Amino acid sequence: MSASKSSLGALTLGAIGVVYGDIGTSVLYAVKEVFGSGHVPFTPDNVYGILSIFFWTLTVIVSLKYVVLVLRADNNGEGGLVAMLALASQSVKDKPRLRSVLLIVGIFGTCLFYGDGVITPAISVLSAVEGVEVLSPAFKKYVIPLTLVILFGLFAVQKRGTAGIGKFFGPITLVWFVVIALLGVMQIATHPTILWALSPHYAVGFIWNNPGTTFIILGAVVLCVTGGEALYADMGHFGKTPIRLAWFSVVMPALTLNYFGQGALLLSDPSAVKNPFFMMAPGWALAPLVGLATMATVIASQALISGAFSVTKQVIQLGFLPRLQVLHTSVKDTGQIYLPFVNWGLFVTIVLAVVMFKSSSNLAAAYGIAVCTDMLITTVLTFFVIRYSWNYPLALCIGATGFFFMVDLAFWASNLLKLFDGGWFPLMIGAAIFTLMLTWRDGRSLLNDSLRSDALNLNDFLEAVFVSPPVRVEGTAVFLTAEPGTVPNALLHNLKHNKVLHEHNLFVTVRSHEVPWIGMHKRTEIESLGHDCWQVIVHYGFKNDPDLPKALQHLKGRGCSLEPMSTSYFLSRDIVIPSIGGGMAQWREKLFAQMHHNASAAAEFLNLPNNSVVELGSKIEI
Repeated sequence: MSASKSSLGALTLGAIGVVYGDIGTSVLYAVKEVFGSGHVPFTPDNVYGILSIFFWTLTVIVSLKYVVLVLRADNNGEGGLVAMLALASQSVKDKPRLRSVLLIVGIFGTCLFYGDGVITPAISVLSAVEGVEVLSPAFKKYVIPLTLVILFGLFAVQKRGTAGIGKFFGPITLVWFVVIALLGVMQIATHPTILWALSPHYAVGFIWNNPGTTFIILGAVVLCVTGGEALYADMGHFGKTPIRLAWFSVVMPALTLNYFGQGALLLSDPSAVKNPFFMMAPGWALAPLVGLATMATVIASQALISGAFSVTKQVIQLGFLPRLQVLHTSVKDTGQIYLPFVNWGLFVTIVLAVVMFKSSSNLAAAYGIAVCTDMLITTVLTFFVIRYSWNYPLALCIGATGFFFMVDLAFWASNLLKLFDGGWFPLMIGAAIFTLMLTWRDGRSLLNDSLRSDALNLNDFLEAVFVSPPVRVEGTAVFLTAEPGTVPNALLHNLKHNKVLHEHNLFVTVRSHEVPWIGMHKRTEIESLGHDCWQVIVHYGFKNDPDLPKALQHLKGRGCSLEPMSTSYFLSRDIVIPSIGGGMAQWREKLFAQMHHNASAAAEFLNLPNNSVVELGSKIEI
């Protein structure tokens, strides 16, 4: 019992560090953006009303929607938009048109995650470093250079992995939540009546008296729940109970106290609106607070970067992106991965965002659209999961998700007002990645159609070959093929040029599925084709790490065994030639050909030993 308590404590501390870093640093800029926008007349009633809206936004969107409802929709213990997408598409697999629409919607939401992944580190680190301006206005010119240096350091250490520093994330973030709670309590003590704003009638009163203003400021209010999606995305790492425990015991109380503390400060000193968070601190604590805030925002950014690596790997295995180089940074934890292309692509785009927008207030205008669109998509997918997977009554499903849909829709519509002030930036990033994903998916489909139309039947081909068999050499040949039952190009080239056949031959197809994990007992299917030849299908979930040699070792005792030292892997390296009048627009075919050319080698992706791989090329028109 004590061991499980200790493990729950460790997981809860870990969840505080990884899951809640983003939402925990929202206190740096959320209140400032609402009152600094100029849309809200500065009166005590309005301060009470806005704080009440903040509290009930956190309660409805995070506590009720994510913590109570969405966390229940796990895909074999995994969460996040990709897991939810897989769950929703599986639940309507008997409705192919609806399933394809949900896939497109879910993939678009995943693309917007990258837009969020650019804005979050930029606004978080920039808002923390802007605290030095409160120390002295003379430091203002150093804010952007210092932000870029911190961000470069963060991205430069990614290749070393976070296992070493990750153990400090929880304690540092816990200290952050304790400090922001204490800052709030100090200010609330001067104006204890501010706690009356916990009553929803203040929020309802403000909305009733200022409907137009409320709609406009929702685009800034939503900043207090950015990071809510991380609750669901990181469920597989920590589990539901630690995430819920961390939220209700530490995070929600600390955020509420800090927001109400900022409100109390504004009642005492309206001029503090230029940076209410840092102006809550006494002069002697300001420099340490800037340092702690910077560490907290770096940790929040780290969680998002790790999430980008994880999501990219999952999307690759679902077939929406070409293979990219994936490096494992931890021997113990297979989830600790590093994708160089994604890492430096994110860094360059974040630098562009910081240089273009120049301040956290300007970035706040770009923030929100991507987040709110993802929240809407999560709500829509949740409906299909609880209706078609859990088989709940239609009225209950509409009631459970319809309320959250209307709330999400209000925030989303408000954020559209910021479209031309910067909201276009994350949407542009998402649209560009969405174009790449659809082009890759459609191109792969055309390529497979082309290969299938030219393919020979494997059984017929082997019968013809063994009428007058070629010379057979010792060892095992593994031929990778996209479709079971078809002759791989690599086999044709090997017979044509080398005029030999190995003693044992495996024709292997690797398949990825819309489930997070597939266990070793379901990993391989094998069928004997005679003449010491076998057809093998290897199955992976989108969170499994592909390792073909390891998977093939499980064939021992099933009529086929491989000796690693005498096994060769034959791969076809196809060169795609775009053709006029094909299945896609000419520019998309050229884009696909380039993506296919630059894709990481299958040998690396499947963890094949370098000294046992033979690649044979061919040209294919699409």
